[in-house]
Amino acid sequence: MADIKSRILIVEDDLDVAEMLNAYLGAQGYQVLTANFGEDGVRICIEERPDLVILDIRLPDIDGYEVANRLRGDRRTKDTPIIFLTDKRDRADRLQGLELGADDYLTKPFDIQELRLRVRNSLKRMGQNFLNNPVSGFPEGALVDECLEECLQKEDQALLLVSIENLETFRELYGFIASDDVLRAVSLMIHAAIQEVSSAEGFLGHLAETEFIIVISPKKISALAERIVNRLDQSIDYFYPIRDRDKSVNWPDRLAIKTAQIDSNVGKYRSTDELKTELIGLKK
Repeated sequence: MADIKSRILIVEDDLDVAEMLNAYLGAQGYQVLTANFGEDGVRICIEERPDLVILDIRLPDIDGYEVANRLRGDRRTKDTPIIFLTDKRDRADRLQGLELGADDYLTKPFDIQELRLRVRNSLKRMGQNFLNNPVSGFPEGALVDECLEECLQKEDQALLLVSIENLETFRELYGFIASDDVLRAVSLMIHAAIQEVSSAEGFLGHLAETEFIIVISPKKISALAERIVNRLDQSIDYFYPIRDRDKSVNWPDRLAIKTAQIDSNVGKYRSTDELKTELIGLKK
């Protein structure tokens, strides 16, 4: 059951959907607040300070984008996680929501178990202050930045970026749970490769949800990169259902692995942002 202190605000004008979400999330142990208008959603969020907002985009007064914009612009609600709930499927709509700082996006009709997991992950992420990825369990955010700051002060560190390409497309095809399984499996394979190459040495974290960063000795980075790429390339087919394995080989947006590495002279970079930009630019 969920922590009874976790409060969720549902901003949804479809009364049937709002009632269903209220009943389901209430049964999961959450305290649920509801609003049917965007203005009411903004007011309730500022007054009640919920732990999470499930926000429909199509509302009778102001739309969900405007609600999100106001919440992100208020210091009291700027960090409140937002999950957009909508029947819009266009990529531009999703990007607009993410640009406004939404934490997740779910299109109608949705799987209630998928929503439950998205809610759980958003609350877990918030509770951990973004220190660990809720799916893989490996560090992200502040912990990764702290590690990279230390690298800037050392001469014997190398960096390897491992990126899962097109996971968003995979998620749209097969669902949230399947894409989480891919992320979890990849993280475990990378971690196993680090253990095999360097035993207890090496740091593994997330630069972004689908991008892993590894800090390791320059002497071991080439062997590690080769091992990870070979292992992941051999596994990609098995992430797809049997019915799609053969035809997915020719899909332009198929799952793929890209890497980038900085073998030495990490200290020449002036900041962690410069270091991250360089790594992402080197991806191939």
